[in-house]
Amino acid sequence: MGQTMKRAALLTVILWVLLGLGFPLVMVGIGQLFFPWQANGSVITVQGRPVAARHVGQYFGNTLQYFWGRPSDTTSITTGKLQPYNAFNSGPSNYGPTNAALLHDVKVRVREYLQTTPGLKASQIPLSLVESSGSGLDPDITVQSAFIQIPRIAKHTGLSVTTLTRLVESHILPPELGIFGPRRINVVLLNVALTALIHKHES
Repeated sequence: MGQTMKRAALLTVILWVLLGLGFPLVMVGIGQLFFPWQANGSVITVQGRPVAARHVGQYFGNTLQYFWGRPSDTTSITTGKLQPYNAFNSGPSNYGPTNAALLHDVKVRVREYLQTTPGLKASQIPLSLVESSGSGLDPDITVQSAFIQIPRIAKHTGLSVTTLTRLVESHILPPELGIFGPRRINVVLLNVALTALIHKHES
């Protein structure tokens, strides 16, 4: 019995070392060797300064001159209050489709688009622009979601509709592996490029 217990304890220690330490270290090493940019957070830099992460959305809803991403219902881990795109507390609102709070939020978001975007109709607004994603951190929007925002951005930046249309078209990403999901646009990358255009236009 004593010998059996010793063998069990030894096996536990060996498995703990292999799976608890060895395997994670190997995965980290492979990531750093073959995929260093992705493994370190896919950080986007501008003039050598980190400004965003490729796979984490940012909140642009309070700035009329930028493209807006999907709504985010993430909250602060200390106060519990809404804090859009808080990467420390990823998650959805968990509201059902008939929930009064969700319906109110959707109406508010639709009204905000209608009030800020010249010529826009409610029927043109994709659901993804008024309903939050499951993670609350989604950086991607549909192509249509970007195109309908062009009139607002043109109005507040002075950039032409033609220029902004070309910018959006140059940032269209194909479906994953060419077959999974629709074409999409990464709002973070799009707004980084838009910032450069705005600065060039103002200089």
